[in-house]
Amino acid sequence: MNQSDHILELARHRRVLRAEDVRAQGLSPQLLIRLHQLGKLQRIARGLYGLPDADITEHQTLIEVCKRVPKGVLCLLSALQLHEIGTQLPHDVWIALPEGSQTPVLSYPKLRIARLRGVAYSDGIQTVTDHGAAIRVYSAAKTVTDCFKFRHKIGLDVALEALKDAWHSRKVTMADLSHFAKINRVERVMQPYLEALVQ
Repeated sequence: MNQSDHILELARHRRVLRAEDVRAQGLSPQLLIRLHQLGKLQRIARGLYGLPDADITEHQTLIEVCKRVPKGVLCLLSALQLHEIGTQLPHDVWIALPEGSQTPVLSYPKLRIARLRGVAYSDGIQTVTDHGAAIRVYSAAKTVTDCFKFRHKIGLDVALEALKDAWHSRKVTMADLSHFAKINRVERVMQPYLEALVQ
């Protein structure tokens, strides 16, 4: 198998390729451009390549964002949508970044960024695999408590809907909600709503 074949095989498994993915395999990133010129790869966005006949997955945009923003973690409305919690259909992609990190510049899609520090950023990250591509997202319980933390940005009604739906669909436990409420410092805000759930 030559280098080009190896890259095409990698594209079949990963769906979206960056130069770093190819370099990590000991292959030349210049081959991505060459394969694009030959029509064997399509340029999805700046620095991102995929197979031209690949099925477009429902989460293609989220996959692209995770590839282009390595420290980004899907959060808030985008995480709710991925976990199928509530009725929100966000127009933008919501990602969390560590406080002090550089703001990514993407022409598409539009990003909404939440800045988090310490364990509020690092705890609760899951990796969901969609057609071989990794999507970093906060767990359902972390996402619900984030909604309360950022209720002034997204609305208390959205946070309450997320809490009720996640609880009734058994996607969260009281222990997990309490754990992340403490990390996000929203225990007192959430307390009356958590008590109402178990009555």
